[in-house]
Amino acid sequence: MEEPNALHSNFIHDIIDEELSSGVNTRVQTRFPPEPNGYLHIGHAKAICIDFATAEKYGGVCNLRLDDTNPSKEDVEYVESIKEDIAWLGFHWENIFYASEYFDFLYDCALTLIKNGKAYVDDLSADEIRVYRGTLTEPGKNSPYRDRGVEENLELFRRMTAGEFADGEKVLRAKIDMASPNMNMRDPVIYRIMHVSHHQTGDKWCVYPMYDFAHPLSDAKEGVTYSLCSLEFENHRPLYDWFVREIGFSEPPRQIEFARLNLNRCITSKRKNIRLVKDGLVSGWDDPRMATVCGMRRRGYPAKAIRAFIEKVGVSKAYSVVDYGLLESCVRDELNANAPRTMAVLEPLKVVIDNYPADKAETLTIERHPDHPEMGVSEVVFGREIYIEKSDFMKEPPKKYFRMFPGNEVRLKGAYFLTCTSFEEDENGEVTCLHCTYDPATRGGDAPDGRKVKGTVHWAGPDAVKAEVRLYDQLFDVEDPASVPDEEFEAAVNKNSLVVLKDCLVSPETAAAKPGQAFQFMRSGYFCADPDTKPDAPVFNRTVQLNSSYKPTK
Repeated sequence: MEEPNALHSNFIHDIIDEELSSGVNTRVQTRFPPEPNGYLHIGHAKAICIDFATAEKYGGVCNLRLDDTNPSKEDVEYVESIKEDIAWLGFHWENIFYASEYFDFLYDCALTLIKNGKAYVDDLSADEIRVYRGTLTEPGKNSPYRDRGVEENLELFRRMTAGEFADGEKVLRAKIDMASPNMNMRDPVIYRIMHVSHHQTGDKWCVYPMYDFAHPLSDAKEGVTYSLCSLEFENHRPLYDWFVREIGFSEPPRQIEFARLNLNRCITSKRKNIRLVKDGLVSGWDDPRMATVCGMRRRGYPAKAIRAFIEKVGVSKAYSVVDYGLLESCVRDELNANAPRTMAVLEPLKVVIDNYPADKAETLTIERHPDHPEMGVSEVVFGREIYIEKSDFMKEPPKKYFRMFPGNEVRLKGAYFLTCTSFEEDENGEVTCLHCTYDPATRGGDAPDGRKVKGTVHWAGPDAVKAEVRLYDQLFDVEDPASVPDEEFEAAVNKNSLVVLKDCLVSPETAAAKPGQAFQFMRSGYFCADPDTKPDAPVFNRTVQLNSSYKPTK
C-alpha cells in the first residue's frame, strides 16, 4: 500500500528534479508558515501536504514557522491548535520557529536598507499612502518624505522603536519604484508602529515588520531552498526576491506558487468563519460543519482520507473549484475499509415478540467487519422486547416494500426471522409498538427449510443504551458561499445542516466508545463518538452517509 504521506510527482517536483540534477540546488528544505491568528482549514491542509510531503520525498527538511508579526490578531491558542492539526494529519516538523525569533535580525535588515538608501521613514497616513500608490493603470507618485537623508531616517526609525510616536504616525517604507507596473513594488511599507504586547516577546517592541518583509528574510535566514505558496503570492515574488537580494543572501530561496484549494459549499475565509462563530451560526471553530481541520476531525474525517483527497485534487497552477463530494468520497472509502460495524437504531420503534419467553435473554454475535476477521465480533443481547427503526415498518406498504408490515416476514440481522402480527397506535394514529412472532429455527438469520426473505433490518436489544446522535449536512445552501453579500450571508446558511436525535439506541459496547472512535452504523451511515460523549450519555456525530451522490469525472 502507498505510504500515507506520499505525494505524486507534479510541476513543483519537476522543477526541483531539474534543479537537483543541474546542481542549482543540492538539497530540499521547505517550511509551513501559518499566521497564528485563527484555526487551520482544508486549504491549509493542502499547503501542509505539499510542504511536508515534498521535503519527505527528497529526504529534506520541513520546518514549522509561526508568522507572528501581527500581535493584535494572534494568540497562543491558535499556535497550539496549528501544532495539533499538523500532527494529527500525520506530519512532523524538523524544527519549530517563530518569526518573532528573528525580530532582532529583521530590525538589522531594516537598518541595512536605510543605510544603503533603500528605505525611508514616511509620515503619510495609510489613506494618503494608498492614494500616492496610484492604480493598476496609473503610476504612483513619490512621497514628499522619500528623499530624507540616511541619518534622518536612522534617527526617526530609532525614535519609532523607542515608542516616541503613536500608532500610524510613521512607517518605514522600502524605496523601490513608484512607477512599477507591479503595485507590490511601489515602495511597500516594511515596518509599522503598534503599541501592542506580543505573545512571545512581550513589550520589547512597538514596531513590527510587515509580512512581505519578514517572510522572505525568515526563509533565507533558515536556509529554505523552496518557498512553496499559493498563487495569490505570485505578484509578490519580485518583492520577495528584491528583499533577499538587497540584504545579500548568496543562496536565495526559490518561490514557487500553486493553485489554492477551492471547495464548493464551504467557507475558508477567516473573516466569514469568525462571523459564523461570533454570530452563533455554529458552535465554535471545531463545529463539525466547518471546513476547519479541527471541525473535520471532530466530525470524524480520518486524516488519511484528507491526505488522499489532497492527492486526488493534485497540484497545479490552474484555478478550479472542487466538488465537496470528492472529499466525502475519500472519507467514505477510508471508513468503509476500516470502521467496525455496529447496529444502532436512530428512531426506535418497540417490538414485542409474543412467542419469545419473557424471562429469557440470549447473546448473539455480529461480525465487526466483513473484510477484517481479525476485528472479531460484537456481542448483542436478544430478548422478548427489541427495537427497530420506525422507517422499517409501514401499515400499508407499496409494492416491492420488503421490510416490516402486517403479515410479512423479515430477517433480523444476525438473529431470527420475524413476522409482524399486529401493531398498536396512539390517539394520533402513530404506530407505537409492533407485535411479532419469531421462528426459533432461524437463529443466526437462516432458515433450515431454505425459505428466503427479502428484507433484513437491524435492531437494538433490551440492554441498549440511549444516545444522542447529531446528523450533519452541508452548512450552506449555495454553491459559492464566499460570494454571498454580507447582508445575505446568514440567509445562505442551511437551517437543516444539523438535526439532533435524542432517543437513539446503541449497544453498550458502542456506548463506551472513546471520542473520535469511528463506526459504521449499519444501514445508516458512518459515525464517530463526539468529545461531548460521557459514559452515561454517549453522543455520536454522523460523518458521512453510506451512499454518495458524487460522480467522478471520467
